This record gives sequence, C-alpha cells and structure tokens, in this order.
Amino acid sequence: MRILVVEDNPDILANVVDYLTIKGFTVDAIHNGRMALGLIAEHPYDLVVLDIGLPGLDGYAVCQQLRQQERSAIPIIMLTARDTLDDRLKGFDCGADDYLVKPFALPELLSRVNAVLKRSQKGYDRRLQVADLTLDLDSHAVTRGDTPIELNQKCFTLLAALMKQSPKVVRQETLATLLWGEDPPESDALKTHIYRLRHQIDKPFAQPLLHTVPCVGYRVTADAD
Repeated sequence: MRILVVEDNPDILANVVDYLTIKGFTVDAIHNGRMALGLIAEHPYDLVVLDIGLPGLDGYAVCQQLRQQERSAIPIIMLTARDTLDDRLKGFDCGADDYLVKPFALPELLSRVNAVLKRSQKGYDRRLQVADLTLDLDSHAVTRGDTPIELNQKCFTLLAALMKQSPKVVRQETLATLLWGEDPPESDALKTHIYRLRHQIDKPFAQPLLHTVPCVGYRVTADAD
C-alpha cells in the first residue's frame, strides 16, 4: 500500500512517515498542497493523509480539487488542530473520508488508515476507459483497442487527468499545475506535451479522442461535438 502524507509541520511529517513506514506502508511526503496534487496525478496512491493548514493551497481546497477530478475515489484522512463541529463538517463536505484532530496518537492514525483502506478497497476501479482507450493507474499500461501505447511520465499524467474527467473539459491551468506545480514553464510547454500525446493516442487511429477547447483547455471523449 502506498500513502502520501501532506503536512507542513516537519516534526509531525517525520513522525508519521517513520511510523507508517515501520508498519509496512510505502510512504511519500510533501509539505505543499499544489505539489501534492501533482504527485497524486502521477502516482497510484492508495490513501492520502492531508493536513488542512497548508501553505498556498490548503487541505480543503486540495480535497475539493481531487473530488472534482476522478482521483475522486482515493481515500483521504484529514489532519488538523481545528476541532469544532463546523470544522469537521467542512472537512467531510469537501469529501474527506475521516478526520483526525491534532494532537493524535500514532496508533490511532494507523487504526484510521487501516479502516479507511478496508472500506475503500470495495469497488475502487483502477482502470480508466474512454471508448477503446484504456489506462491502468497501477501498471501504467495504456492501450487503444489491442494496441499498446508507450507514454512518458508527463503524457501519462496528462492522459490520466483527462480520462478521469471525461467527457468534461480540463482547464489548461489545471493541467499545468499537475505537471509542474507552482512554477510552470512557458505556455508552449503544455501544448508541446498535448501535441505529443495526441500523436500517440489519436494519429494511428480513425477516431480522435483528444479534443482542444479553444482558450479553455482539453478533453478526452468519443463525442467530438
């Protein structure tokens, strides 16, 4: 099981990472909300432990963005020092699966992690499909029909984000954040990766699936209208 811990307090972050690692989990750590979104887009995490009080993009906003995408099924446990009923309700309204108030005991966190993982394993589909295009979030295998498609990491990240939202449009700014976090390069960089992705998933096939919505973003869908 692979867990992402998002926490800006270095002591809490180190303690949680060490404890979960000892308990047999593969654990990644980050202290920034926007960067967390990029990592989640790139890696098949089984659960996110998410602090609310993060710099830049707080935990509520991170949780909302994940639920609006379809890394939507990924379980989220929120960590916070805010312990009022309104705070807890806001966390659940954003889409959190559980809510743990600081200070907490590490064995209690482990118990919550195990319980949420047990619930989430029921029916969490790790394969995305649009028309004859299939993407596996665990193996990173991409196929169209019977044809395997080899994608680099950035193209895979783009395609996963677009397929999770299909048939909705994903804004250019959202895709840029997923690829580069808070410091995206010049605007043409995203277009270059989109061009490469389109060349790989569409050019050899009769029906295009990757569509540009001018001045807004991109979408993957079999419906060209």
